[in-house]
Amino acid sequence: MSEVIEVTALKADSFGRIALMRDGRGLFVRRDLGHVPWWLRLPAWWLARREARALQRIAGLEATPQLLGWDGRKLDRSYLAGAAMYQRPPHGDLAYFRRARRLLQRLHRRGLAHNDLAKEANWLVLTDGAPAIIDFQLAVRGDPRSRWMRLLAREDLRHLLKHKRTYCPQFLTPVERRVLKRHSWVRELWFVTGKPVYRFVTRRILHWEDNEGQGPKP
Repeated sequence: MSEVIEVTALKADSFGRIALMRDGRGLFVRRDLGHVPWWLRLPAWWLARREARALQRIAGLEATPQLLGWDGRKLDRSYLAGAAMYQRPPHGDLAYFRRARRLLQRLHRRGLAHNDLAKEANWLVLTDGAPAIIDFQLAVRGDPRSRWMRLLAREDLRHLLKHKRTYCPQFLTPVERRVLKRHSWVRELWFVTGKPVYRFVTRRILHWEDNEGQGPKP
């Protein structure tokens, strides 16, 4: 087997360490749970397994990571060359958001809702300016025709449109403006119940420095 070397650390938080690696196949990204505190090992493993299963569901889909391996401790996925949306903002780039919407539609047709697209860190702007989606730890799998999955798909779309409103407000259509104003019961329930708990855990217990879930840098 070819030697595996670490190129650079990308992120580290309470649920694992993510690094850019290289082997005979080229560059890839590894999430390593080896340094997770013992009391977080079970949720960290659950999130990584969830991501692995989501990547299996979208195998072959362009502009998404491809699963290379998952052994219960290390999750390897393909590397996508680009920068996070907040690092390379697509100001006025209508083509980016049109392609992002088509990508999201293909994702949903595979029976997968990302469920965490409010974070700009999960949207990439690739080197050619195209969109890509990463970080599928919270993704939900299911029948794309089901009412539940359609609801989650709409929430994914709402988050994309919120980014479009930030970077391309002049290109929002009347229909898109109506979608942005229509809040689902899932969103309302999250803000009342889940979000306060999330903030308490991430800020008071895990000591994350922001609300992007990135955690302290290594």
